[in-house]
Amino acid sequence: MMQIPSIGAFVRALLPIRLNGGHTVTYGVWVGIPPGELQRVFGIWWDPEYQDLRMDGLLANSIPPWGLLAAPVNLLVRDPQHTPYCSSSSDPQLSRILHEESPHEDILEVLP
Repeated sequence: MMQIPSIGAFVRALLPIRLNGGHTVTYGVWVGIPPGELQRVFGIWWDPEYQDLRMDGLLANSIPPWGLLAAPVNLLVRDPQHTPYCSSSSDPQLSRILHEESPHEDILEVLP
């Protein structure tokens, strides 16, 4: 988590992308959240309530090869030992990426 004065508040999240052939690539991303939410999130991060954490925000990273900077995303905790996961989006392209398989050739070509 971080807050940058005059820029905003951000939390880390995991963005899993299912690939054909049963593979997955998981991006670590920053998600912009309302600054007032940061204190609430920070307050429960290490508490049992963390497992029920839900947040809405905007992707603060561009995701190759799609872009998606500022796409709305919903976060939830799947495992209390991990950062939250991107789970759904009202953005049609990000929603497809989160719920459908992508060709692994297209993704692995853009990874460093």
